[in-house]
Amino acid sequence: MGRTRNSRRAAGAADAVVEAVDGGLAELIPDPDRGRAWTLLIDGAPQSHVDLDDPAHLGFEYQRRLGHVIDLLAPPGRPVQVVHLGGGAFTLARYVAASRPRSTQQIVERDAALVRLVRRELPLDPGARIRVRSVDAREGLGKVPEAWADLVIADVFSGARTPAHLTSTGFLDAVRGVLRPGGVYAANLADGPPLAHLRGQIATVGARFAEVAVVADAGVWRGKRFGNAVLMAADVQLPVAELTRRCASDPHPGRVEHGRALRDFTGGAVAVTDDAAVASPAPPPSVFR
Repeated sequence: MGRTRNSRRAAGAADAVVEAVDGGLAELIPDPDRGRAWTLLIDGAPQSHVDLDDPAHLGFEYQRRLGHVIDLLAPPGRPVQVVHLGGGAFTLARYVAASRPRSTQQIVERDAALVRLVRRELPLDPGARIRVRSVDAREGLGKVPEAWADLVIADVFSGARTPAHLTSTGFLDAVRGVLRPGGVYAANLADGPPLAHLRGQIATVGARFAEVAVVADAGVWRGKRFGNAVLMAADVQLPVAELTRRCASDPHPGRVEHGRALRDFTGGAVAVTDDAAVASPAPPPSVFR
């Protein structure tokens, strides 16, 4: 399917862009409330929201929570080195570039057609130090120098599911290989009742990092609905108190769990190995209605 533009929008409004990419049908939908802002959907599932005039604006709740992780990584404005596994519309890379100028970043996004679409329709600031590789996430990690990154962010979904090979201790060993001492791993996870995938991922990350914290809204924690959970891990003390304060004051408040409460939540779940890994569960159709 070629590129089309939606002709049904009001005169003067930006047109939607619809284009086949490697991972399905991509749609860039203009935000009616923000002049040059767009939402990226793949096969109807929202992936990213980007505001070209204000890259520091994070519209999705999970992106806001990952933004807090970025903000707490180092003193304000200090440049950092970040690996993004999963590119989407490059929202978080744009956020880092805006909030921490002179940062150096690598985006690993397997979908080469999606990368071309985003570069064409939502171009990056040419002054931003961002490199994009169109390879699988684990393969891309192998191309990052050892102990290079201050932060690795995993936000990889294929058909609205995280691929199995990105859920295991083997994957996390590759992540650890590119993190500097004291570096941080963050991940966007998605699960619903009975939260078996989330529990398993917490146990898996806990097998490779000394400190783990997870933020999700109350409905997700209680197993009432399918939703996102943002995980943060490191071998150093995490800024749990400040993360908790920021997430609690968001437009969609999130609750942070850490330490014994988080270990109790896992309920005896064990770390996932490559041999036992499975993709994250598919969201119910009602999630995107």
